[in-house]
Amino acid sequence: MSVRPTEFIWHNGKLVPWHQATVHVLAHGLHYGSAVFEGIRAYSTPQGTAIFRLEDHIRRLKQSARIYRMPMPFDAATLEAACCEVVRANGLSDAYLRPIAYRGFGALSVSPLDTPMEVAIAAIEWGTYLGEDALKQGVDAAFSSWIRPSSHSTPLMAKASGHYLNAQLIADEARRNGYGEGLALNADGQLSEGAGENVFLVEDGVLKTPPQSASVLRGVTRDTVMVLARDLGLEVSEETIARERVYVADEVFLTGTAAEITPVRAIDGISIGEQRLTEQCPGPITSALQWAFFGLFDGSTSDHHGWLRPVAVARPDPVSAVKALEPVPVGG
Repeated sequence: MSVRPTEFIWHNGKLVPWHQATVHVLAHGLHYGSAVFEGIRAYSTPQGTAIFRLEDHIRRLKQSARIYRMPMPFDAATLEAACCEVVRANGLSDAYLRPIAYRGFGALSVSPLDTPMEVAIAAIEWGTYLGEDALKQGVDAAFSSWIRPSSHSTPLMAKASGHYLNAQLIADEARRNGYGEGLALNADGQLSEGAGENVFLVEDGVLKTPPQSASVLRGVTRDTVMVLARDLGLEVSEETIARERVYVADEVFLTGTAAEITPVRAIDGISIGEQRLTEQCPGPITSALQWAFFGLFDGSTSDHHGWLRPVAVARPDPVSAVKALEPVPVGG
């Protein structure tokens, strides 16, 4: 999906006009993938715009930076406030936020020790990640010939930019072959995750998903689904899952900030459960979880976990906001 520019991006502590939020061509993050990031959604609710699980996303951002020994120049409270600020400044009611911390222009060697850190947060309008009808009609997926790397070689708990080269190969292969998304196995040949999503399946009424040891990202939406499932009285199990079990599952769905809760209709051309025969996609448990999840934003589900951070949507005068800013040099 193409991105439509908004007016402002929060960059290194200040709101700057969209086209001034630039990166030097010799930035370490551009050449070596030395960046960590988050995807966060803000939803329009009856009480106004609210950011979903903001604190948890910023915590993971800082944890990712710590794993890669990246000194973060801003504390969590500042980053959370900046996320709210950039939504307000752009007058958005529904938004996708992309905070990213990266090594900027400094040393060009692989060793990043003398390279300064920069941080940016963008807020844009972004619809359904896997297609406009994906949430209701589901997607067809396929297992990729590419496997997820082992955590012995890459710390997959970190949401790092460089990790997504593998994800690009998985997603591109799927789309070139006519599928909506690609699924990956890990180095042991067990189910891992999608190109940009965690994977769940339903077997005999039990919700199952691969553990973190299966080379998966510890997704915030993944955790949300497990919590909501238990709230609904469902049994949830993290366990090793063989490829063939996915083909015979009763239901399969993908989760992620971008994908939200997207059902899977078929994998490698094999229909999942009875959904395709009865035209019931998503299945009953997937539907119940979608209801509980999206109900958080339309008010039909109580936010008793405190996941929503309200954001005032009053829009400042853009001219005054720009005049208050100091110029930010390229490369920060």
